[in-house]
Amino acid sequence: MELNTITEIFKNQYVEAALIFLLFVVIAKTVAIVLRKYLKKITEKTKTKFDDVLLEKTEPFLTYVIVLVGVKVLLLHIGIMTLLLSRIINSFITILAVYFAIIIIDMFIDFWGINWAKKTRSGIDAMLPLIHKFSKVVLIIAGLMFILDIWDKDITGFVAGLGIAGIVLGFALKDSLGNIFGGISIILDRTYKVGDRIKIDSGESGIVYDIGLRSTKIKTWDNDIIVIPNGKMANSKIQNYVQPSIRSRAVIEFGVAYGSDVKKVKDVVIKTIKKVENVLEDPEPSVVFVKMNDFSLDFKAKFWVANISQRYAAKEKATCMIYDALNKAKISIPFPTRTVYLKK
Repeated sequence: MELNTITEIFKNQYVEAALIFLLFVVIAKTVAIVLRKYLKKITEKTKTKFDDVLLEKTEPFLTYVIVLVGVKVLLLHIGIMTLLLSRIINSFITILAVYFAIIIIDMFIDFWGINWAKKTRSGIDAMLPLIHKFSKVVLIIAGLMFILDIWDKDITGFVAGLGIAGIVLGFALKDSLGNIFGGISIILDRTYKVGDRIKIDSGESGIVYDIGLRSTKIKTWDNDIIVIPNGKMANSKIQNYVQPSIRSRAVIEFGVAYGSDVKKVKDVVIKTIKKVENVLEDPEPSVVFVKMNDFSLDFKAKFWVANISQRYAAKEKATCMIYDALNKAKISIPFPTRTVYLKK
């Protein structure tokens, strides 16, 4: 009698449903234990932290999904699973899946995207915030479409609406989108980066302070900030003073009087330049006789410094020393003169 009673109890649909749900809970706990105790030991031995963080994020996701499936099976077994409840549970599972996908993509970008960008020097690292946001928007839209499909909503109108909205926004934000794509092209082409000294064809020059998606900020030599749209920057001729290297050449133009010994002028100026601080020995400084002008013999003194930041000070110092050296060597520095003839 007792055995039959126990059998009847276990044949009860509510007890069976409870046992099925309990089974899913046990499975969820087992998966969590396996991930936490056994797989974690394996991931700890690897050099990268990616698998450790992935394992940490995967455990709660799988637990929640298994429990939700258990709830769905329980409701089906006892016969109270309505279409409404099924849609609600499936929607929750979709939301969890989208959330988990966003986490995985963010992790992949943070761990692998940054390292790959640094190794290839492609400039992609500067675009990672944009990639983060874009991937989230795409996944959220995809998840929303799945949920609409679960609720038997026609997504054709939704997709068409997105297309029309995209066209309208494209026209409304034409300039902004142009600036964004200009920023992307600047980053991918590595035209300049933060800290570079640049000059654009409209005359503005300074140090690149920040590169945003919409604009580039340049800090001028007077410590002002100029904000220039990336669309304009992408279409401008840009002189980058630190590419391909930070070494820089300085050129000083000067003139001496007619009758001066050209060889002596060159020797005096080269010896003077070599005494200037931060002037490199290789390439060696040089002086070139360039033109016999109306009032003077014109020369160019050329020398290199190791860093662009040293050029201004070195050029100013060399100019002063060249002037003093020419005067000391009795080499005249002419000035424009005009002879006026008067008729009586």
